[in-house]
Amino acid sequence: MRRRIRYIPIILLSIVLWSGEASAQSCTGRFVNPVTDVCWECLFPISIGPIRIGAAAGAPDTPNPGSPICFCGSPIPRIGLSLGVWEPARLIDASRAPWCFPNLGGLTIDGGLPAGRGRTGASGGDGAQGSTWHVHYYVYPLLSWIGALLDLGCLEGGGLDIAWVSELDPTWRDDELSFLLNPEAALFADLPAQAACAADCAAASAGLPLDPLYWCAGCQGAMYPLTGN
Repeated sequence: MRRRIRYIPIILLSIVLWSGEASAQSCTGRFVNPVTDVCWECLFPISIGPIRIGAAAGAPDTPNPGSPICFCGSPIPRIGLSLGVWEPARLIDASRAPWCFPNLGGLTIDGGLPAGRGRTGASGGDGAQGSTWHVHYYVYPLLSWIGALLDLGCLEGGGLDIAWVSELDPTWRDDELSFLLNPEAALFADLPAQAACAADCAAASAGLPLDPLYWCAGCQGAMYPLTGN
């Protein structure tokens, strides 16, 4: 009887530790509501050639063609309108739990491959601050689904699809392995390249970022290295 009593605290401790681990690995999320979760005003300004329609004050816009009439296709070209719109066509979610897909309602998919859990705060023993997340990239051609702006041939079609998951990318958590595939990262690791991102941040804050500074992500810093570290 005494032996059983001695083992009870050990069993209870194991249950508590297992419950804490299960809670930490839990996956939560919900499907995107196309009515309330989509920034519909972000589709504007809509342009027909050089004419802008419904442009909000200060809304960014890319250069538009000079004529509203366009021709495409061969050998018999089709005549159409040069329509410009900010099309919502992609989704991205991030999770510290591997194989957790918040945009799919918190679904956990067993990929069959081990993947480390993401982190925030200090890592290792050097006290450096940072974060690591698992990222998932979805194809989400919303305008094509609802038939908005008529059934134009230039709108992206198809269904919801998972285009990329970081858990299957061996370079996502390995900077050295990523450098073998993207050696141009060495060009953007110096101080002048990083300082140039300040100009990209200012341009993004005023409207649109600068296309020539493609290694910068506006005010979010540098794009390289192309990893999750």
